[in-house]
Amino acid sequence: MRNFLKSKIFTSIILVSAVALIIIGVTKGQAIDVLNKAIRICLECVGIG
Repeated sequence: MRNFLKSKIFTSIILVSAVALIIIGVTKGQAIDVLNKAIRICLECVGIG
């Protein structure tokens, strides 16, 4: 029972942290930078870029 509770708490902490960091990144305008980099990487893999 303790391992389940600890894993549930740990998972919740990680989830809340991830959501908070995503929100911070979006409010700072970093989502567009990440999207642009992802597009460039995909185009290079295909051989277009």
